[in-house]
Amino acid sequence: MSVLKKLGKAFAATALAATVTTAALAEPITIRVQSVISAKADEVTMLKNFAQDVADLTKDDPITIEVLPAGAVVGVRETLDAVDKGLVEGGFAWTHYWSGKHPAAALFGSPPAGGGIGMDNLAFLSWFQFGGGKELYDQLWSEMGVNVKGFMLQPVGPEALGWFKEPIASMDDFRKYRFRTPPGIPGQAYKDIGVASVAMGGGDILPALEKGTIDAAEWCCPKPDSVFGFQKVLKHYYLQGLHQVVVNADLYINGDIYNSMTDHQKKAMEVAANASLSKAMSYRIYENGKALKDLTENHGVILHDTPADYFPAYMNAAKALLEKNASENAFFKTVYDSQKAFAEIAVPFWAGAQASNAALGKAYADSLKK
Repeated sequence: MSVLKKLGKAFAATALAATVTTAALAEPITIRVQSVISAKADEVTMLKNFAQDVADLTKDDPITIEVLPAGAVVGVRETLDAVDKGLVEGGFAWTHYWSGKHPAAALFGSPPAGGGIGMDNLAFLSWFQFGGGKELYDQLWSEMGVNVKGFMLQPVGPEALGWFKEPIASMDDFRKYRFRTPPGIPGQAYKDIGVASVAMGGGDILPALEKGTIDAAEWCCPKPDSVFGFQKVLKHYYLQGLHQVVVNADLYINGDIYNSMTDHQKKAMEVAANASLSKAMSYRIYENGKALKDLTENHGVILHDTPADYFPAYMNAAKALLEKNASENAFFKTVYDSQKAFAEIAVPFWAGAQASNAALGKAYADSLKK
């Protein structure tokens, strides 16, 4: 054997030993993630799917994600602060929940009325992944002053307008109800058009409806809504809403925990998060379809079209709030300007393409009614 071959084999053996040693020395990481919702929710099902992907990708340097129910360590409203302080390693929520810390959180978690610039959930994802959104999202946490690394996991939208005791034919009818809405800008837009908006957590909605604290409610979509049991109290359901055309559920990791990860572990988290963005949308379409069919065929739920005067009223209120926040906060303006620049390029194309998709789908849906 030549000296060169011997040296080559020795180098390969040394490299292999180094790799094995590095793998053996990699510290296993356990991340307890407190959710803001019930363990029965679809979002938690998808979160556990993400956790399994991470586990499968990190078998040599294990990351184990344990999902805790709402309130397991701290109250729902303290979830992000608990992650920041290291009281729990991770949290799971919708980023607009933290709009009180920074108004720009709404632009990542739930930009109302598609940001007022025509973005649906797929267009938003394009902005996030390729239009500069992810870089701004990473900056959001330092703007908030929290020691957190965020991962966007579960886009959904458009969410349903909601559930009502009686049919609503106009905004005048809508304004008669005390209506559960999301917090932050989406809920404020309802207040600005004269709707009695009441923000509360998902698990509180059905008890509030049963007690009469509120008269109408929105949460998400047919499957999550049916899991909460709104159909037990209300029978009139409206699918078309603008308050959450785009919604994203996210994972928050304590910054020190994230920084302690190896490059491979960080990459595994990124890859699993990107997979979750796609899988969450795919999961939602089928599950919501099955749930809507069950609600209307087996639970007496009546599906209605949203009154026409709702759309301009809500759109105008949402745009005014977005522009107001942009004029008052520099980072909010930076994010909103980025979304508008993206929309100017992408939305005209995407809206035209979606018109064909919508017409195709509606034609088939209408044929099922005959």
